[in-house]
Amino acid sequence: MNRYLERLIALVVIVTLCTLAPAPPASAFTIGEEREVGEKLLYTVRSAFDLVDDPDVTQYINDLGRQALKVTGIQFFDYRFFVINDSEFNAFAAPSGLIFFYAGLISMMNSEDELLSVMAHEIGHISKRHLASRMEKGKVVGIASIGMALAALAFGSGTAAPTLMMGSLAAGQSAALHFSRQDEEEADLLAYGWMQKMGRSPEGQEKMLQTMRRVARYRSEKLPQYLLTHPDSEARLSYVESLLENEKGGTVVPPVDEFEFFRFKYRVMSQTKDLASFRTHLTSIITNPRSTAFAINMAKFGLSQVDRMENNFDSSLQLIDEVIAAFPQHPALLVDKAVVELAAGQAGEARKTLERVLNRDRSNMYAVFAMAKALLQQGKQQEAERYLKELLVEQPEYPQVYFELGQIAANQGKNGIAAAYLGRHYLYSGKMDLARKSFNDALRDGSTPPELKKECKDLLETVKRVEEG
Repeated sequence: MNRYLERLIALVVIVTLCTLAPAPPASAFTIGEEREVGEKLLYTVRSAFDLVDDPDVTQYINDLGRQALKVTGIQFFDYRFFVINDSEFNAFAAPSGLIFFYAGLISMMNSEDELLSVMAHEIGHISKRHLASRMEKGKVVGIASIGMALAALAFGSGTAAPTLMMGSLAAGQSAALHFSRQDEEEADLLAYGWMQKMGRSPEGQEKMLQTMRRVARYRSEKLPQYLLTHPDSEARLSYVESLLENEKGGTVVPPVDEFEFFRFKYRVMSQTKDLASFRTHLTSIITNPRSTAFAINMAKFGLSQVDRMENNFDSSLQLIDEVIAAFPQHPALLVDKAVVELAAGQAGEARKTLERVLNRDRSNMYAVFAMAKALLQQGKQQEAERYLKELLVEQPEYPQVYFELGQIAANQGKNGIAAAYLGRHYLYSGKMDLARKSFNDALRDGSTPPELKKECKDLLETVKRVEEG
């Protein structure tokens, strides 16, 4: 109950923000206004949800998103992709290019093409501005409707969702939360074409729709929110199957190496799923005589993550070494090994492992962050600081990096700088009261550099805009 109460409070803020925002004429919900709503919603969503804020997860899903966006043509927004720590079968697109995937939906996927098909479908909705279009068509619909819709989306099957819906209807904001069949067909067709342009198989789209149909049949008494907001999975499946049938014998799409996808999927599941049930699932894959060598080795990888989470470091290292032997071409596994070594207190060994990765690939932000943590464990704060600032360039909204930098500054007696870093940590964690306090502390500290004080003032204005709408 506390979990849903916290979400309710936070999401009431979403609705309030959207209600207070200047409501444009029904026929003129502009791109600028959508961007403004998106900025406010992102901070509030961060306060309402437990996001999987992990440099590795963030890098993978945003890199995949950028690959998709290369074939979509000119876009109005800067897209960002997030994973929510929740077991619901759900995903949603929010104004101005924000796309959220629930861990429960990811756990039901069996290929990168399936993930890509959902991603491309949601990009299609935003690209064609279906959210804004529904506001135009609804006449009485204003920005508040988006806030109410996102509130219901956020709760999924929670008991608060019907209450929020009834409140919306009672207020006369009667826009349907779901996309129309025409919107769904348009987004499906765009996703289908974009996957072909990427050299990916639209069969991933077909398989994802088959999963949606299966979930709809077996959970008809309480449909997941994704099936309510993206309806007609049966009709959509028939539509995509007809497209595939018409192109039989066409271009043969080469198979995709699924290593990165399954590593991403199992890392997400190890951070979001009940570990005992996840262990059982992985063990069943390993002991199944029909499992492929690839599936068995990836299941071993998943078990190594479970063992790490449960502090079984010796077992975790043994398993990850077996997986490294099976996939020597994937240096990301060395980072996974280093993270286990770090957790086991073996900072020196972790550094050696990470140097092997970073000497070949400096763009691996998971390795960069792990190296910073290893250096901190060895008391080498100045060296760690350089790695943390390197990470900031690529992932400037990652809350934990600001926390680490704040700790370093505090240890150096730079209290004003420490407060400024902690302010950003709280801002990107959605904790506006603490962010405001930290930024004000930085402004009051006489040692805070003038340029940093200016940044703090600007960020206080951001906090004010988010809170006041």
